[in-house]
Amino acid sequence: MPGTSRARAVFCYEAVFGPTTRGGSGNMRNTGTYFSGKSAIITGGSSGIGKAIARLLASNGASVFIVARDQEKLSGALREIEGARITTEQRFGAFRGDVTSFDELTAVVRAIVEADGPPDILINSAGVVCPGYFEELPLSTFREQMDVNYFGTLHAIRAVLPYMMEQGQGHIVNLSSVAGAIGVFGYTGYAASKFAVRGFSEALRIELKPHNIRVSVVIPEDTDTPQLRGEREMQPLETRMTEGMVRPERLDGPRDALAYWFMRLFAGGGEDMTAEQVAEAVLKGMRRRRFLIAPDPLFGFAYPWRGLLIPVANWAFDRLVRLARRQRGTQ
Repeated sequence: MPGTSRARAVFCYEAVFGPTTRGGSGNMRNTGTYFSGKSAIITGGSSGIGKAIARLLASNGASVFIVARDQEKLSGALREIEGARITTEQRFGAFRGDVTSFDELTAVVRAIVEADGPPDILINSAGVVCPGYFEELPLSTFREQMDVNYFGTLHAIRAVLPYMMEQGQGHIVNLSSVAGAIGVFGYTGYAASKFAVRGFSEALRIELKPHNIRVSVVIPEDTDTPQLRGEREMQPLETRMTEGMVRPERLDGPRDALAYWFMRLFAGGGEDMTAEQVAEAVLKGMRRRRFLIAPDPLFGFAYPWRGLLIPVANWAFDRLVRLARRQRGTQ
C-alpha cells in the first residue's frame, strides 16, 4: 500500500490511456455518421480507453483494427467490438504487435492495408506507466516508458503515414496525459514520455496540415481502467495526497487546507472518469477537428492558462508533499 514502505517491488502495468463530463452515465452514444465507412487502427486496443474508443467507433459505423501484445485480450476485445457494429459492411481485425518494434508494426499495418485499404484514422493508445520514487526506480523503467509511450506513438505514425499521404487525408490521435502538461509527484519517467508525446503532436500538426492530415492530442485525467487500478497500488503516499485521494491526518492551518482543496479540485475531486466517457470525448473532439482534446471540461478550461496555474499548483504540491512525508514518518 502507498506510504507503508519505500522498499517495494517495481512493476510496469500495460496501459491503454488514455478520460465528456464527470458524473455522466458513461453510456456510449452514437455521434452520427461522421465516422461511418471510415477505417481505424488503434494501438493498445485490447483494453481500457483503447477498447472503449474501438467499440464506440464500431457503433458509429467504422471498420476497426486493434493492435496489442496480448493475444488472449485481443481475441476477447475483438468479440466485444464486433458486437457493437451497425452494418454488415464493417470489417474488424485484431493483430498482435509490439509498438516498440518499428519493423513489426510496419508489417502489421501492411497486413491491415492489404485487408481493408489505407486507414482514415490512427489512434495511439498503447502505453505503460511505472510510478514510484525517482531514486528507487530502475533505469530500465524510464527507457521502457519512453520506448512504449513516445517511440511507440512515433513508430505507429511512421508506419501509417505513407498510406495517409498517398490518399491525401487522415486523422491521427495521440494519447498524452495530464502528466504530459504538468509534472506529478512519483511520475518522473511517465511525465517525461507524455510531455514528449504532447510536444511531438504540436510539431507534427504543423507539418501534416498541408497534407490534409489532422493531428489531435488527448489530455485525459485519471481513468477507471485495469491499468489505473494496478498503478495505484504502487503510487507513493505523496501522489495519492496531491491527487486528493488521501486526506492529510493534520492540517497546520488555512494554507494547508487551501492547498489540499485546490489540488482536490484540480484533480477532479478525486473522482475518476470512465473509459467510455473518455472515448466519447475523443470522438466528439475528432468530429469538431480539435487539436487539443481535454475530456475533463475543467482541465480543458484551465489548459490555456497553465502558465499562470502551474506556480500555484507547485505551491500546493510542496505543502502537501511536506504533510505526506510527515504522515509517513519521513522529514
